[in-house]
Amino acid sequence: MKRKPGETVSPIRLPAIDGTLFDLDSLKGTSYMLSFFRFASCPFCNLRMHELVTKFDQLPDGFTIVAVFDSPLDNLQRHADRHHAPFPVLADENGDAYKRYDIEHSLLGVFKGMILRMPKLMYGMFAKGYMPLRIKGSMTTMPADFLVDRHGVIREAYYGKDEGDHLPFERIVQFAENSRDHDAVRQPTLV
Repeated sequence: MKRKPGETVSPIRLPAIDGTLFDLDSLKGTSYMLSFFRFASCPFCNLRMHELVTKFDQLPDGFTIVAVFDSPLDNLQRHADRHHAPFPVLADENGDAYKRYDIEHSLLGVFKGMILRMPKLMYGMFAKGYMPLRIKGSMTTMPADFLVDRHGVIREAYYGKDEGDHLPFERIVQFAENSRDHDAVRQPTLV
């Protein structure tokens, strides 16, 4: 069953791209976006990672992103390390977190993305060099994004309708700014 706003996040403990073990509990008290990607060499996923990394400084201090890939760690390091992400990038080789968050698989979503987003796919592969030569992970995994408040409650659950469909960056910024403003209101003013 798909995760819904108002639900608490499920635990995630996975290897990070830098070889450490990341525990989602380490973000308690922090607002963040939990983003599920497809396999590590997916052109759409690499374009999205590029977007998140290059626009990360538009997000307020204290807000972060956690990126999870349907990929073994060695393959993730081979394909996603080039982004030098300022946030955790995790490998979920067995799909455990994908199951807990009911991340969808859709052959139709793959074809829909290839057809409707063909210019973006070509740009990713030929202009940026994101060639899907080593596909380790499921080809039919669909992306999903979850905006999570500082209490670990999902405030928005966005399940992609095709392989290149992610939550628009503007909505991430809006949520992050609203979270910061909400936290600032709760802080006592010292006189």
